[in-house]
Amino acid sequence: MSDVAIFWDPKGMELDSLRSKRYLRATDGDTPYISVSIRMLSIDTPEVHYPGNSKPSRQDDNLRQLAKWIKDGIAPVDSELGDYLYPKLASGKAGSLQEEQGKKATEVFKDLVEEKLTRPGSKKKRSVFLRVADQPFDRYGRLLAYMAPNYKKDERNSMTPKERGTFNLLMVETGWAAPFPIYPNLPKHSDLVLFQATGKEAYEEKRGIWGDPLTLAGYEFRMCVRLYETTRKLIKGRKLSDTEKSSWVTRFCVDVTTRRVYYPQQYYKVKPYNRIFIWPEDVREAVGMLNLLPSG
Repeated sequence: MSDVAIFWDPKGMELDSLRSKRYLRATDGDTPYISVSIRMLSIDTPEVHYPGNSKPSRQDDNLRQLAKWIKDGIAPVDSELGDYLYPKLASGKAGSLQEEQGKKATEVFKDLVEEKLTRPGSKKKRSVFLRVADQPFDRYGRLLAYMAPNYKKDERNSMTPKERGTFNLLMVETGWAAPFPIYPNLPKHSDLVLFQATGKEAYEEKRGIWGDPLTLAGYEFRMCVRLYETTRKLIKGRKLSDTEKSSWVTRFCVDVTTRRVYYPQQYYKVKPYNRIFIWPEDVREAVGMLNLLPSG
């Protein structure tokens, strides 16, 4: 029997349980380097693979059917949200558009990385600077972070906050990423102000995904796929609880300009660049911490 008298069994988590990690190198006997995926905070780009590893374009027919169910009053969705979603789904190409935009967003991100990490007059690339969230990992074990080029001090001193912005901000600026801040992993006030202004500019100038009126932000596309699955279960006669019927959309939404909180199915009432999302279990805390108000 062990002589150890202290019992400690931390919950912990397995990094990125979706797959194993690639070993890169070791600098000494207790410092290995491995590859770890990063989920960039406060942004959401269109999906290239969803659900799972399937192509979004495979959802075209399903989402067109969902539009019909919404029109017929079968889908468990509020009428006003249904009216907002209907034309985007009835086109019959909601999934294909999502996939096309996802591929473009990937290209834009890669181009930004190449541009910003290239040192003028040098073949040596800049390293990257990471700032992690208060909650460092998401439910899939991905590191939640803001990622930026690691500029030298003299470079930073000659640049505006926007010029030395994170890749998260730069993607919003291009219009190929929708703002997607989720409490409590929010940027500090000055960064949130810049983030909102940048998102508003991209939206109003119809850059990237905002140039197509049929666009579904990545989180909206995922939401609609879940709504389709929920509605299909109901049509097949499955008995679902009220919680199960509404499980396709659960995050509350806050307007950063008014501090008003909207129920999950009311998020569309807030402009995309003014949205902050809150998980149901965090609403009580967020109301106090952010001094939020009911939507009225």
